[in-house]
This record gives sequence, C-alpha cells and structure tokens, in this order.
Amino acid sequence: MKFSELALRGEILKAVDEAGYQEPTPIQEQAIPAILTGGDVLGIAQTGTGKTAAFVLPMIERLASGQSKARMPRSLILSPTRELATQTAEYFETYGRYLKLSMALLIGGVGMDEQWKKLERGVDVLIATPGRLLDQFERGKVLLGGVSSLVIDEADRMLDMGFIPDVERIVTLISKRRQTLLFSATMPPEVRRLADSFLIDPVTLQASPPSTTGERIADHLTIVKPRQKFKVLKQLIDSQDVDKAIIFCNRKRDVSVLRRQLERAGHSARDIHGDLDQSQRTQSLDAFKDGDVNFLVATDVAARGIDIAMLPCVINYDVPTQAEDYVHRIGRTGRAGQEGRAFTLAFGDEGKFIDAIAKLTGKPIPMLDIVGGSESRSEDEGNAGESRQRPSSEAGDRDEKRPSGRRRRSAKKDGEGKAPSKHEPANDDRSMVSEGRSGLRPASRSKPTRSRQRETDNPVVGMGDHVPLFMQRPVPIQRAVAAQRKVGEA
Repeated sequence: MKFSELALRGEILKAVDEAGYQEPTPIQEQAIPAILTGGDVLGIAQTGTGKTAAFVLPMIERLASGQSKARMPRSLILSPTRELATQTAEYFETYGRYLKLSMALLIGGVGMDEQWKKLERGVDVLIATPGRLLDQFERGKVLLGGVSSLVIDEADRMLDMGFIPDVERIVTLISKRRQTLLFSATMPPEVRRLADSFLIDPVTLQASPPSTTGERIADHLTIVKPRQKFKVLKQLIDSQDVDKAIIFCNRKRDVSVLRRQLERAGHSARDIHGDLDQSQRTQSLDAFKDGDVNFLVATDVAARGIDIAMLPCVINYDVPTQAEDYVHRIGRTGRAGQEGRAFTLAFGDEGKFIDAIAKLTGKPIPMLDIVGGSESRSEDEGNAGESRQRPSSEAGDRDEKRPSGRRRRSAKKDGEGKAPSKHEPANDDRSMVSEGRSGLRPASRSKPTRSRQRETDNPVVGMGDHVPLFMQRPVPIQRAVAAQRKVGEA
C-alpha cells in the first residue's frame, strides 16, 4: 500500500513525500483509517515501527477543518518524557507544514512565555507532559473543556514513571465526547485495565506481538566479572567496530562517570539524564545526531521517544531491571527497516533480569564472548581484588617483627635483655594485666585493623602453618596472682 491510497489530503501527502516516505508501516496502515473514523483506538506496536506518525497524520487531517479558541486546545497529546513530546512536536511541524495549524508544547526545563502566548491565542494541538500540564491548568493558563481528541502515548512508560494518577485526573477534565487514542509498545495488565477504563469500544490494533524486539535487531549478551565492566566495554567497542551508539545506564550518577571514562579512553561522548535541564539535554542530543560525538550515555529517559536516523547500535551497560525497558532501549536501533545491533553487559548474579527479558520477548538473548574481556583481569584490578579479599602478608610481618614501644620498655625494665621477637615469645605480664589507679584492669589493646576485622567476621577453620603470636606467649600466672594479692593487702 502507498500513502497516496490512504484518505489523506494532498498537503499532507506532499509533506510525507518530501520527508522521504512512500509506504506506510503496518501500524500506520491499520491506524490511519481507524482514527479517521473518529472512534477510540488501542494501538500496540514495538518501538521503531512508526506509531507516532500513525496518530499524527490522521490528527492533522481531522484538525485541518475547524478553529481553535483562546486557552482551549482542540486536541491533546500526553507524553511521558520531554524528549518524546519534543519529537512529536517535530512530527507535527514536518507533516503539517502546508496547513495552517497552531501548536504549543508544555514541558519542563524550558521557558513558558512563548507557549503562554500561543495558548492565549488558541492552538489546534497541545503536546504536554502530565505534570507540567496540570501545573498550567491550576494556574488557569489552559482549559481542557474543548479537547475533542486525546492521545495517551507510551502508556506503559506512563505507568512506570508514576504518571497514571495525573493521567486519570486529566481525563476527568476532558469532555466525554472525545476520541481517545492509546498507544504503547508493551501491554502489561495494568495498562490493559487503564485502556478498559478510558476507551469506549476501541479498535485494537496490533502490528506485532506485545513486547517483542525488532526482527532486524541482532542482540547479544556478554557476562562480565565485577570491576571489569568498563574494560569489557572498551573491548566490545573495538572488537565489534562500534563507531556510534547509545549506552544505557540504570542510575543517573553512573551516566556522568561512564561519560568521563569514555573521554579518558579517547572517545567523544555526551550524557543525558533527568538532572540536566532541557537545554543541556537538547545540546547533547543534537551533538549526537549531528555526528559531533560518537557515544551518548543515557538513562531510560532516552529510551522512549528519541528517533535518531541510522542509529547502528545500542549498548546496555547495565541490565534493565524492568524487562519492558529492554524492548524500548534496543528499539532505538533497527528503525524504519534498518539493520541494528544491541549488546548487553551483565554480571553473573543478574540472571533473574535476563530470564525476565527472555520470558517477555519470547526468545533468549544469544551469548557473545568478548576476547580479552571477561576472561582476563588487569594487574591493577587483580591486586585490588586480592587486597580486598585477604589481609596483606606484608602488614602482618611488620606487626610481628616490630614490637610496640611499651613492650620494648617493659623488656628493658625487667632485664630480659631484648624485646620479644617472632621466634622468642615475650614473657611480659603487662601484656596481659596492667596496673592502674582503680586496681587491675585489662591491658588496652590496639584497635583491630580492617584486615583482622575481616578475619573475625569470616573465621577460618584451621590455622594452617601460621600460629598467632599470642598463643605462643606463656601466661604469666604467678606474677598475676602476686599482683592481685598485693592489691588485696593494700
């Protein structure tokens, strides 16, 4: 089927053709006619299949006739992230360029003066994140009574990010005489219940099985040892000829650390995560899209809604704890019929997350051994690991060969000739009992070193060739008894 065969006006078809598209994707082929009828639609399609254009094109067609009112948008699109909202806005600008349609974008991290001016004049479509929309609604900047078409995009991500209460409130503010479109790449039971409560007799469209990965994406799994992950990442980049990729981390603090490590290793990299303001996130994305940097290190904020043409590779530096996030992460590559690759680095104890991914997608992730990676350990890492696992023998020798100052003084006072050594146990009653103003008290002992503390926490059965020095030292019973009698007489 060609786009020209769909019931879209000439201005839209011209814009689509100029964008370089001739044939609709399966989800577009199904969704566009269904949306044009005016009924509710539930669309399920994996990331990268063109579902954003699947609802943008028919919405532009329907909005081409009619007029907006001040502060009352005619249609509303809810997006979970700023990036996805921005991308959707770009789609409207691209495909609606030959139609006089107005649009406003309500997202965090950007100035709102220009958007408020647009809302005051009236807009045909409002694209917003739920939190920012409710904030502007409470301020009286936007009214939702005139919304006739509502789109809930990436509904499963809305669920993950805790936006569902906000979405439910927004729905109550919109007229019930509306068309509701709900799109998602995955369909967990919670999202299914959400669809049942928001949609009225919807047309269900499923261009691919729920929670599946793209057929053109070759994904691989590599098991790594602790403290070797970055080394394996470097080996992966070199051995697999990865010259451009998005690298995903689970935590925001790890993103900046990994970006600096890549830069020290000679790679150009930028980072993107939720703690950056919108201008910084936009600059990182633009630099990556324009080819100024080769690697974009990101959290899952970038897993949804970032459409980068010809992205050859995605790397999961951390295994996603939610199996659905794996689908969205690797869905950044292999888009629009292109070939893609995905690599995941996992520790041996993260099998439960890997099993959850395989269960969700219906197929295991093929294993890939990285030569020189997980099979070897650098000298520094090996020494560090050994020092953490057992106490240093050199430290032990120093402790035994060098007696304390108190022990040396007591040896000279008692006329024993020389301080006790490793081979000549000390016969010093002060090592067991010391005198004080209040009588007898245990001799003060030095605070155990960290290595000895670990030995206490992890007792070793059997002493082997080493016998602790205190066990070789005779117990000065006679002197201790004499000291006790002397105190008693006093």
